[in-house]
Amino acid sequence: MTASSAVTTGTLVVPDARLYYEVRGAGPLLVLVGAPMNAASFAAAAEQLATTNTVLTTDPRGHFGSPLNDPDQDSTVLARAGDLAQLITHVDAGPAVVFGSSGGAVTALALAQTSPDLVTTVVAHEPPVRELLPDAVAQRTLADDIVATYATGDVIGAWRKFFAQAAIPLPEPMLEQLFGGDRDPGQVTSERFWFAHELRQTTSWVPDPPLLRSIPTRVIIGIGAESAGQFCDRTSRELAAAIGVDPVLFPGDHTGFVNDAVTFAARLREVLDQP
Repeated sequence: MTASSAVTTGTLVVPDARLYYEVRGAGPLLVLVGAPMNAASFAAAAEQLATTNTVLTTDPRGHFGSPLNDPDQDSTVLARAGDLAQLITHVDAGPAVVFGSSGGAVTALALAQTSPDLVTTVVAHEPPVRELLPDAVAQRTLADDIVATYATGDVIGAWRKFFAQAAIPLPEPMLEQLFGGDRDPGQVTSERFWFAHELRQTTSWVPDPPLLRSIPTRVIIGIGAESAGQFCDRTSRELAAAIGVDPVLFPGDHTGFVNDAVTFAARLREVLDQP
């Protein structure tokens, strides 16, 4: 258990959006980022890590506190990487270690490719880099169907298909509980943006393995110990093989940092301390 650290909040205005961010702690800069997961999703882990680091978290563009000037604009991976670059420069505590999870892992990889001077280490936790899979064409078709299903208004149907593609078992009662009935309007708005303007943009991004091998930024590929056989386990292993590194296991599953922030933060420190 750690004492609660003071949180400084701010908004950075960029040409097409306003980016909400939070800063905790003191020490070397550590960025925790998701897509679509927002700053609140990383709050517990950030509290743990703020005892040794300046921890930056943010709402990604188009979600919650980071509205776009044009809400119908797509959230591209390069735009999100540009946002991170501007935030790291803005808080003036870099270069940074960047931990990204899921879509945020894709953002972090793109940041390393475009601005390696700002990032000493990237920990890409379960990046859904679909195009590296041998069955990428079939997976692309499934993703298109998920987006189309959501667009018809079948929210539960879209999520059912999403978790099926992700190979994450979710019982029907849980689907109904999470995505049926009355829901938080902010969460629904974020979800709608993600399905319409972000999911395909994230999963279609293709990393550049030769570039990732050549830049000075250290690249670590993380996988949840409980994610074996899932979609992001497969994509992460393909990426690790492509850049010539062994994947590193983290506690829990795709969202282990939410389910057990204390254990996850300790493991992240351990991984970062390894040569």
